[in-house]
Amino acid sequence: MNLLLLGLSHRTAPLELRERYALDDPQPALAKLVHGPEIEEAVVLSTCNRVEVLVATRELEAARLRLRSFFERELAPAEAHRARELDGALYELHDAAAVRHTFRVACSVDSQVVGEPQILGQVKDAYRAAFASGACGPILSRLYQRAFATAKRVRNETKIAERPISVARVAVQLAEQIFESLAEKHALLVGAGEMIELALEALVQRGLAAVRVANRTPARAAALATRFGASAHGLDELPQLLAASDVVLTCIGGHEPILTRATFAAALGERRAQPIFAIDIGVPRNIEPAANRLEGVYLYDLDDLQGVARANAEERRREIERAEAIVLEEQQRFDGWLGALAAVPTIRALVERAETIRASELERGLSGISLGDREREAVEAATRAIVGKLLHAPLAKLRAEQDREAGLAQLEAARALFGLDAASDEVDDT
Repeated sequence: MNLLLLGLSHRTAPLELRERYALDDPQPALAKLVHGPEIEEAVVLSTCNRVEVLVATRELEAARLRLRSFFERELAPAEAHRARELDGALYELHDAAAVRHTFRVACSVDSQVVGEPQILGQVKDAYRAAFASGACGPILSRLYQRAFATAKRVRNETKIAERPISVARVAVQLAEQIFESLAEKHALLVGAGEMIELALEALVQRGLAAVRVANRTPARAAALATRFGASAHGLDELPQLLAASDVVLTCIGGHEPILTRATFAAALGERRAQPIFAIDIGVPRNIEPAANRLEGVYLYDLDDLQGVARANAEERRREIERAEAIVLEEQQRFDGWLGALAAVPTIRALVERAETIRASELERGLSGISLGDREREAVEAATRAIVGKLLHAPLAKLRAEQDREAGLAQLEAARALFGLDAASDEVDDT
């Protein structure tokens, strides 16, 4: 069984490209992926910083072509002509490298903001969606359970999550750098999800004069606003709210911007040249990028937060090294388990191959000899004992090494030495 991961992230693709491939609901895509013969199991992870597909397959090249087609024609069919742009953004990882990458993502070591706690929840959501749709079988289920255990170890054994900093909190830090002080400022938050909640908590601690929360579902906005002493609003109030806001932070689902250049232009007219600082952490983006060309609008998106994120990573570099060591240890443990799965058919094939040869040669040797039942049973027992003793050492070695890193090499050597692959037409080693 092979593992294959294909994806793009903040490390390889700009936000403009990432947002075109973002998925709101991965289940229809999962159903398509595992419907064909190339892919046996699949998990799709789509966040603000990455879109990745991890699959288990017995047909590596066919699966690779299927995933490439999935990105080019199914995730963003209108952008199929941009295959060259996708070439530079997509990364492909196999087996141990795919395992290590998955563990690093779950531990937030590969995050734009190192140590952010939200990514683990997003990985768990991706796993649950795949499991619920029937796309996640025993191989990937085991992998993700180990990924969650690895993330727990990193959280408990390092300080990488100490004073956790999320993308939302980095956005608030950036707002403080622009205004020096947020006291007496008015803020508008659009959305009611986890990112908005984190930003709202951070903003309230800065002593703003007023904070407003707008959402498609006013009840959700009200539930969130009540907890933090903010006011709740519907999206129909955005033009008036924008005109009264110094800081705007958006993170709400949707495929089209909910705040346009024209909306900002109208708001600026009412504000009498007072600037608006806007941070868009939605994917796809919630604010029309052209709004940034207006004098008095300072618009930042996820990619603009990288400077603050890099400073955060530098502070945590020693903890990152400790986390990487844990990831490597857990990756090798999973590789051993995967190797153990490969050992089972090899051991069975070796035993069956030996038994086939023993029975065939015994039948040939006794073809001209007349033996009674008792004598034949004795000869049968003696030849089985000989085969058993000859195989005892190699089988014990394979079983002992199957959980170690050297296990796969031992299996390959055994298959070559005993001619198991060459004899596949005689012995079923699957």
